[in-house]
Amino acid sequence: MMKHLLSRTAIALAIAIPSAALAAEPRAKTSNGTLEGTAEPSGIHTYRGIPFAAPPIDDLRWQPPQPVENWTGVRNAKQFGPRCVQSPVFGDMVFRSNGMGEDCLYLNVWTPAKSSTERLPVLVYFYGGGFVAGDGSEPRYDGENMAKKGIVALTVNYRLGVWGFLAHPELTKESPHHASGNYALLDQNAALKWVKQNIAAFGGDPRRVTIAGESAGSLSVSAQMASPLSRDLIAGAIGESGALIAPTLAPVPLADGEKTGAEFAKSLGAASIEALRAMPTEKIQEAAAKLPIGRFAATVDGWFLPKLPVEIFAAGQQAHVPLLVGWNSAENNYRSILAQAEPTSENYAAAVKKLYVERGDEVLKLYPASTREEVMQAATELASDRFIAYSTWKWFDLHSKTGGKPVYRYYYTRPRPPAVSGRGNGAPAQGAAHSAEIEYAMGNLATNKVFAWTPDDYKVSGLMHGYFANFISTGNPNGAGLPNWPAATTAEAVQVMHIDVEPRAETDKTRARYVLLDAEYVKK
Repeated sequence: MMKHLLSRTAIALAIAIPSAALAAEPRAKTSNGTLEGTAEPSGIHTYRGIPFAAPPIDDLRWQPPQPVENWTGVRNAKQFGPRCVQSPVFGDMVFRSNGMGEDCLYLNVWTPAKSSTERLPVLVYFYGGGFVAGDGSEPRYDGENMAKKGIVALTVNYRLGVWGFLAHPELTKESPHHASGNYALLDQNAALKWVKQNIAAFGGDPRRVTIAGESAGSLSVSAQMASPLSRDLIAGAIGESGALIAPTLAPVPLADGEKTGAEFAKSLGAASIEALRAMPTEKIQEAAAKLPIGRFAATVDGWFLPKLPVEIFAAGQQAHVPLLVGWNSAENNYRSILAQAEPTSENYAAAVKKLYVERGDEVLKLYPASTREEVMQAATELASDRFIAYSTWKWFDLHSKTGGKPVYRYYYTRPRPPAVSGRGNGAPAQGAAHSAEIEYAMGNLATNKVFAWTPDDYKVSGLMHGYFANFISTGNPNGAGLPNWPAATTAEAVQVMHIDVEPRAETDKTRARYVLLDAEYVKK
């Protein structure tokens, strides 16, 4: 059965290494025991598959993460741990993980430090994947190139889908906090606690931790900033496309989450949480995979999230840290507006008025189009805003008003190049697709063999990677050799850095769009 597949990975990986073996390999002494990693040819030291919580299996299934058991001897940290249970939802995901299983709470560290006294800035990166897929082993998130910038970089696993977000009345009852769900977000919080306690052993400074992520990872960043459990553990934040704000996978009331969880258990014939915990992994995952993304939502549980994140940010109760945030020019396809209709101005107007019965004309004025090309572009922009850009804007807007720290906003417009011959099609012509910026920002274009990268792509990557590294190091993206990126000042005069081959900062001209969408979502 899959239930116990790799469920004892921690034991298997903890086999002591003879002290005389591989003596040149780097070691780090954590609060749980000593780790031995890998000295990369670049000079970076890598530690993979480090447990930051006990395996969430058996009675710990759907429990907050529990402490790791200490080990004796030297633990091998040369291989990525297992990825969390998931289905193959996204075709662009490549894993280097050691299999898959419920025992998956591992993190990975890349450090340029040669001693534990260096106190370097730290990046903790949360992967994307709609909260149903993803893994810290994906090459696009690899931390080696960020470490070359003088940063201790980490990727962190967290539970996904039903495993990370199941709420249930019985789970709430057994919790001392009267909370259930949000286990994925609590996993991330546990990783941040691990970082505070242990990152100095890798040359990192626990007071200089920046959290970052894309898509669901960006939603996670906004959630950790909002949570009273995490807001004091971070010094900066980077959000790439997405916030945990409606309509983007917003949290639901605990009672709603409990109802969904109880219905799911009933559909499997489980009369109790005990019965559900006794079921094989594959049976639960098979049933959960048939449900739409977001079916198991985060909850306003009164513990990790005392209120909706949008309310926490509005009240100024979030982490008061610098924020670098933005989105891409083609986060969604124009077909989500037009469906199969031809992109004519008449069809576009009809589609918009069907979506916005009372305010269709206003929307058309803010997303105008007459020619076929203009329709495709305007519909792409509206689709992108509805999907994920609006929630990211709302996060930006609120934090710039109540966060008390500099906020830097970007708009990423570089389309991917055509694919390598025989590897499929290139990116949509309307702009930069959702997730397209990850390899650029992390300096990892070479890890993606699908696309025929050009010198211009490496130029854009150098720019974005440099901005990100500077921000992680200082809380400000600006630095030598980079075009000046002004911080946002007032809501009405926001400077946005357009990231492309020819980068430029210019005054935002789109605020009216988001104000209109804001009224629509608040009304609902």
